[in-house]
Amino acid sequence: MALLLSIETATAACSVALLDGDALVAERHEIVGRGHAERLVPMIAELTDAGRATNILVDCGPGSFTGVRVGLAAARALGFGWAAEVGGFSSLALVAAAAKEAAGTVAVAITGGHGELFVQRFAYGPLRALDELASLTPEQAAARIPDHLVLGSGAAALIEARGHGEAREAWPRAADVHLLSGELAGLPPRPIYGRVPDAKPQS
Repeated sequence: MALLLSIETATAACSVALLDGDALVAERHEIVGRGHAERLVPMIAELTDAGRATNILVDCGPGSFTGVRVGLAAARALGFGWAAEVGGFSSLALVAAAAKEAAGTVAVAITGGHGELFVQRFAYGPLRALDELASLTPEQAAARIPDHLVLGSGAAALIEARGHGEAREAWPRAADVHLLSGELAGLPPRPIYGRVPDAKPQS
C-alpha cells in the first residue's frame, strides 16, 4: 500500500494526514496559532503506524516563517529516515482546492507579516493559478483582486478594504491535499516566503 503523509504548518493550523490515494486513513488537525514545533511530531506519531509513508507532501508556504521551516525540517527528516519521496505544495492552492467550486474563479488571502496579506487568484476546472503570489496591504489587494469570493484568514480584511464581495474564513487542511494535482502537488520542498526577508545582509 503506497501511503502519503501530508504536513501543514505554514499557517495557524497544525495539520497532518495519512492518505491512501484519495482515501483518508487518519488525520489530526488543530488551530494552534503558534507552537507547531511542539505539536507536529506528536501529531504525526498519533497517526496509523506513526504516519509512516512512501511519499510526503509538505506545505512550503507562504505563511509563518517559523511554521514553514518546522514543516519542511520534519518532512525532510522523515523522508530521509523512511527513504520516502518528499514534495511540496502551496498553502494558498490548498485553501482554494478545498473550496471545490465547480466553475469560476476565487481569490485566497492569508494573513502575512507587517499588516500585509499573501494573495493569489485561482480558477477551477481544473484548479490552476491565474497570477503570481503577492504580499500586499489590504488596500493594495483590494485594488488588484476582482473575484467575488475570497477565502482564507485574510479574506475579511480584503473584503472590508474593497467594500464588496464574500469573505470566507478558511485554513489549510492536510487531508485536502489529494484535491491538488499536477504541478500544484509537485513543488520542490523548499520555502515559499512570499516576500523579501526583513533582514538585510551586511555590506
